Amino acid sequence: MERNLQSGERLRPVDLARGHGLSTQAIRNYEDAGILPAAPRTPHGYRTYTPLHAGALRAFLALVPGHGHRTATAVMRAVNEGANDEAFRLIDESHAQLLEDRRTLQAVESALRDLEPTTRSGPGAGSGRTTASVPTTGSGRTTAPWPGAGSKPGGTFIGPLAAKLGVRPATLRTWERAGLVRPRRDPRTGYRVYDDADVRDARMTHQLRRGGYLLEQIAPLVAQVRAAGGPEPLEAALRDWHGRLSARGRAMLTGAAELEAYLRERG
Repeated sequence: MERNLQSGERLRPVDLARGHGLSTQAIRNYEDAGILPAAPRTPHGYRTYTPLHAGALRAFLALVPGHGHRTATAVMRAVNEGANDEAFRLIDESHAQLLEDRRTLQAVESALRDLEPTTRSGPGAGSGRTTASVPTTGSGRTTAPWPGAGSKPGGTFIGPLAAKLGVRPATLRTWERAGLVRPRRDPRTGYRVYDDADVRDARMTHQLRRGGYLLEQIAPLVAQVRAAGGPEPLEAALRDWHGRLSARGRAMLTGAAELEAYLRERG
């Protein structure tokens, strides 16, 4: 635990380091990176720190869990340079990203709730793959359950699907190599053709990647959804995702409190 410090007290790098389980080299690195304000030197060239530096360290370490190391570093550097508005902008962006991640999670959950498997008919039937059913409107017309699904008779090509998801075609090819999507090849042109089930799997993969999951973590989830024909296998992953977003939100509150305390110390 960091001991109470008195205004004007002089501290060595080791004094700051001990309170947070850091090395003295880490303290020097933080100063060099602008996370801590520049420390005065003794006549012999040794750094001396003050309670203000201790406050900066507390603020930085509190910001990291909610905002990440890079953003926390940029925030502290801006504050120490007197650019508070820039620091606030960076924090706003981080909060906006958390909100976007929450919306992404909601989109995943909404998309999975809409998955109602039906057995594929025609070529490939009996392969164990499932496709999302196509809901109907009151007029009897069909509407695709995914944006872009069913936009072409028999499926959609890699370019339109990549554009709809906001990824590069190379990304879809990477997902294919990882077994996350399994497009068929058009026998005449050799082009990849993605049916409704492929679009579903690509959409799930894209949204789970945005949630921080690695391809090797997503692969078994997609395989389970294919086999089970529903979203149940993803429930544990979604609960974990919820927990991580909540933890980030709470960490942001803690970081905000420590940063405000540091801003008050700076005057």
